Amino acid sequence: MPPTNPARRRALTDTAIEVLASSGVHGLTHRAVEKAAGLPPGTASNYFRSREALLVAAAERIAELHHADTDRAIEQPATLVDLLTESLLTAATTLRNRYLAIFELQLEAARRPVLATVLAGLQDTALHVTAGHHDKLGLTIPREKIPALIALYGGALFTLVAAPPGSVSRDVVQNVVQAIVYGCAGHIQRRP
Repeated sequence: MPPTNPARRRALTDTAIEVLASSGVHGLTHRAVEKAAGLPPGTASNYFRSREALLVAAAERIAELHHADTDRAIEQPATLVDLLTESLLTAATTLRNRYLAIFELQLEAARRPVLATVLAGLQDTALHVTAGHHDKLGLTIPREKIPALIALYGGALFTLVAAPPGSVSRDVVQNVVQAIVYGCAGHIQRRP
């Protein structure tokens, strides 16, 4: 049975996220996490018996952190455009490593069914959390449109996080968010 020190476990998963961001999924090993955390050999494997368990724990921790951030964000009154702008801007700048790590995990999930299952469950949770946030904020986006909104947010997040560091500005992010929320062209007339 793995050790039950939740603070150490969180510290290891937080370090795993940083290793994923800096070295990619192939650079994530128990030893790399231990070295980055300044811990003796064997510590990470005591908490995570396999590399796959370490990958899953990192994915779950990223989701936990993301949901905590969104819970805090909706406590401040703001429009949907302002909320999404702030979320994407923060993710692409301050929290860039976290989202680089989740993209590494999403690509790895294409080859690891266990990780794919965990990420699918996290996606389902994101859908319910987002719907709850919309209810709390009084947004009128129909429930059936929320998956599309999440997909557009995810695509924008990938584009912004993958951009060269320092190239993302509030104006760029706000333009992207306005396109997500209001559409790119508004009302389009067809040619006769």
